[in-house]
Amino acid sequence: MPLLLTKLKSRIEQLIVQQRWQDLCKELADYQVPDVAEILTALGKTERVLAFRALPRELSSQVFAYWNIDEQNDLLHSLTDEETRYLLAIMSPDDRTALLDELPGRVTQRLMNLLTPDDLTEARQLLGYPKESVGRLMTPDYIAARPNWTVQQALDHIRQYGRDKETIDLVFVTDENWKLLDVLGIRSLLLAPPERQLSELMDATYFALSAFDDRELAVEMIRRYDVVALPVVDSDGILVGIVTVDDILDVAEAEATEDFQKVGGVAALNVPYHDAGPFWLYRKRIGWLFVLVFMNVFSGAAIAHFEETIAARVSLLFFLPLLIASSGNAGSQSATLMVRALATGDIGTKDWARLFLKEIGVASLLGLTLGLTVWGLGLFRAGPEVALVVAMTMVVVVLAGSLVGICLPLILSRLKQDPATASAPLITSLADITGVLIYFNIATRVLGI
Repeated sequence: MPLLLTKLKSRIEQLIVQQRWQDLCKELADYQVPDVAEILTALGKTERVLAFRALPRELSSQVFAYWNIDEQNDLLHSLTDEETRYLLAIMSPDDRTALLDELPGRVTQRLMNLLTPDDLTEARQLLGYPKESVGRLMTPDYIAARPNWTVQQALDHIRQYGRDKETIDLVFVTDENWKLLDVLGIRSLLLAPPERQLSELMDATYFALSAFDDRELAVEMIRRYDVVALPVVDSDGILVGIVTVDDILDVAEAEATEDFQKVGGVAALNVPYHDAGPFWLYRKRIGWLFVLVFMNVFSGAAIAHFEETIAARVSLLFFLPLLIASSGNAGSQSATLMVRALATGDIGTKDWARLFLKEIGVASLLGLTLGLTVWGLGLFRAGPEVALVVAMTMVVVVLAGSLVGICLPLILSRLKQDPATASAPLITSLADITGVLIYFNIATRVLGI
């Protein structure tokens, strides 16, 4: 915790002891939500509850939404039903949906019973969408207007109802049946003459999401169109909510974290690492390690198959770790680049031929460079014949490892699977097996064994 926040924490603890609640409220109101959330997390459990109760209404809901699910759950256990009902009522619908979705079923049921009838209907609707869908992220708190309104009418409407909305940067123009017609930026309204109708400003160039779209599509569309929010419509084009950039940033972070974990050969944790228990981590990691153990058995079997070649030139073993490691490293490089490019939409499976040819060129240059390097090492340690074998093998294994690294994510993506499943350990194991077979086959033929 930064020194400034550490001093503030001491100040907050002092105010709590003195029961100066108004001073405490004023003190915390001057800080940003992440700072207030961090300070309260650092307090003891009793002090945290007391400080949270003293927060202004809007700040308390924002701080609560900022905390992770375990911190939220701990606080909920310390609040009365009336306090919990009040907190749920002031939370934004998307944050409330995220909370209800993550908590244990028994706790979720208790909270659902505390909601007002309108909030309960809203929560059930949002929770009814698929788990990874846009519907779970959206909020119905947006500014809508009619096409026959004047700019002045729209601005007056924003002043009257915009305070509690998720965003007022965009105005969603709908007809009487709530069918979405266009999306107007607040900038265009502020710069237009007050007497102009909204229909005169509309050009119908907006993009909308379906509530059943995958949330990764929302990330891609927010990035592509560089907007703060996107409308969400049903199959008839009726506006049912919006997705805002703050929720998208959370999704993007979660998806990137999941991809990194999968690339490392770990099943997605779905919880922060510091909150994961030892047995939970064991379960997430043992699966891949178990599979890779059996895959590596094939490497040993391949080595045993070339027992005569090894017995004739024991010096070949000196270079085996170097060669198979280079193959695995090249494959991991290719796979990492490919997985990230697929995730960001930079490439697609339709580009496989161009990518394949490009990787052959790059991998050939890498292999030749490394081949010349190890040729000198082989010449020094084992003589010209073995040096030739090592150099030739290096070129081929780097090429093979790179092609495995680029092809596996493309194949998985084509099969509608997560490309990140082509983890670095998997690529390395496949490259190891391939590298052993290539190395000893080349050695057997070149050395005439």
